[in-house]
Formats: sequence, structure tokens, C-alpha cells
Amino acid sequence: MSSKPDKTAVRGHHDDIVYPSAVPFVIVHVVCLAAIWTGVTWGAVATGIGLYWLRIFSIGAGYHRYFSHRSYSTSRIFQFVLAFMSQTTTQKSVLWWAAKHRHHHLHSDTEEDVHSPRHTGFIYAHLGWIFAARHDKADLSKVSDFTRFPELVWLHKCEQLPAIFLGTLVFLLGGWSYLVVGFFWSTVAVYHATFCINSLAHVHGRQRYVTGDDSRNNWFLALFTMGEGWHNNHHAYQASVRQGFRWWEYDPTYYVLRGLSLIGVVWDLKQPPKAVLRNEQRLGARVIERAARQLALSFDPERIASALHGTFAGTPSLAELQEKLAQARQQAAGAFANMSLPSIPTLEEIRARASALFAQTPSLDEIVERANRMILETVSARMNWPLTQEA
Repeated sequence: MSSKPDKTAVRGHHDDIVYPSAVPFVIVHVVCLAAIWTGVTWGAVATGIGLYWLRIFSIGAGYHRYFSHRSYSTSRIFQFVLAFMSQTTTQKSVLWWAAKHRHHHLHSDTEEDVHSPRHTGFIYAHLGWIFAARHDKADLSKVSDFTRFPELVWLHKCEQLPAIFLGTLVFLLGGWSYLVVGFFWSTVAVYHATFCINSLAHVHGRQRYVTGDDSRNNWFLALFTMGEGWHNNHHAYQASVRQGFRWWEYDPTYYVLRGLSLIGVVWDLKQPPKAVLRNEQRLGARVIERAARQLALSFDPERIASALHGTFAGTPSLAELQEKLAQARQQAAGAFANMSLPSIPTLEEIRARASALFAQTPSLDEIVERANRMILETVSARMNWPLTQEA
């Protein structure tokens, strides 16, 4: 178990960026400068502000909470409206977006994550991954619950049509200033507000819950993403229509959806269980495994193993220790203690580190025990010491 990401693997994430595919993205940014010639009118600014909030709501309520996580139910008509409005942001199709996001949650902040600042760097996680060849296509089997709707498949095939329609409509209503300031400025703003959840929300903020990844609650991001900044809450219970779990956690996307539920547009709004709100839920095996790995790596077991190898290689005590380790894992721990090797953390040291590293969780002992096992497995593999399979 290495304490550092594989440089070759990480470099591979960047080597396949298809730069020509980034040209339209760059053009959208450059077009914003055309406001120097078109002028900036109050009407155009108001249009841009309105389109920003309408489309950031569509991203949060549509792409994210509905299509990615099914956190509420709605009619087929409003489902199409959400998909259409979401795609006016030019963030690819609703099926592509949901498939990639579901993959992200399966592998959050692991080497398999499509956008993890921990493994691929901040800029790649923010926007570089979008232009990589491996991400050009989506695994539609991950969204088979939506591919049965032909209108969504049609939007997937014509992913830029909604944006072209909206841009044309804005131009016809207000002219060039409205197009540049109202449409393009708001599009770029929505881009980076959305991307910040993939990047900043995995770097800066607080972790209320142990989620086995770097997701964080960031109140500042919540302000301009209509509640999406409560990202650690979301990773703790992904199916929740609410992402602000406390009364003071600003979540306008939820407020709007709650209002729509009162008039029957949406229904079956999924809420976080009380155990989650009180942080009393037991963690799943995947989360425990990821958290334990993070805890184990914080002790740098490879360094410990290298130090031990240099100390014991070729000495008679190595054979004695091998014999003891072959008998039982408890004997191995006792042998380490008897030999006064402070570089190998005790269970108490691991538990203390876990308490400092993680938020409160009923599963802390399980994480500590698994991390201890990982450290011993790494040392044993490096030293070629047998280790029993007992927990």
C-alpha cells in the first residue's frame, strides 16, 4: 500500500487531454470580451443574472439531485423540462452528466474517480477532465433508468441544441448585448460555479461526516450554487433532496423543490434519516475501507517497512520474529512491542490519530482495526513476514 499516488497513473490522466475539444469551451470565454463592443446594458445584466440563477437551479435540481440521485419524483413532462434547461448550460447531455456523476460517487477520491484533486490535481479536477478522451463517452448502463425515455436519448444525441435555442431566443429578444452579457456571461459563471463543487468542495471546508473521501461543507460555495456547497452532507447521504442538513445551512434548491411539491409538480422528496442528522449512522464497508486506508497512509507504512527491513535484514532476530508472526497476529503485535519498535503505531496511537483526523462516527473502532491491519499487511509484505488472516 503506497502512501503516494502512482505518478504514472496520475500522469496518464493528463496525457490524453484532447485539446481541440476544448476550443469551443475557450471560445465561449473569449466571446465574453465582446461586451467591449456590444456594450453592457442594465437589461442584459438583469437577463444574465436571471439566467444564471435559473440554470444553476437546473444543474442542482436537475442534473444532480434528480437525474444523478433520484432524490425526488416528478412527471415525464417536468423531467424533460429539467433536462432541457440543464442542457442549456452546455455541460453535455443529461445522460452523460448523470453517468459520470454516479461513477464519481462509486469511486470518490480514489484513483478511479473522474475528478479528484487528491489524485489528479486541482485544475484537472476543476475542468481538465472534461476534455480527456476517456471521458468523451458515457457509460449509459449507469443510467439505464433514464435511457428508456426516447426524449432524453434524443437530447443526449443533440446535446447542444437547448443551448443554441436559448442563445438564439435571448438574441432575438435583446440583440447582441443580451447575447454576450445575458447568455455567454451567465454560461461561464454557471460553468465555474458547477466545477467548484468538483474541485474546491473537495479541498476547502469542514467535514461533519466520515465519508471515506475529501468532500467538505463550504458555506461560501453554497451561496452561489443554491445549496450545492454542503458537499460533505451530500456524500454522507446521497439520496437526500436536502443538502443543507441544519436549519441555517442555506439550500434554496431544496426550498424551491419543496414549494413545487406543494403544488404537485414534484413529490416523494427523500429526506436524510434522523440517524444521519445526528451523525449516529454506521458506515458501509466501502466507506470504512476508504477511511481506514486514509488513516493507515497517514502513518506512512512504506517508510516503516523500509526502516524495519534495514534493521532486521540478515539478522538472527528476523527468523525468530518470522516464527512468532507465523503463529498468530496477536503474537506478532507482542513481538513488535517486546522489540521496542516505536515506529510501528499501536492501536491506541492509531485511535488517537483517527479521532484527530475524522469526524465523530460510531464506526471509528472498525476504521481503526482495519487501518491497523493494513499497516501490518504492508510491513509484512515488505519484510516477507507471514501474517495470519485473523481479524
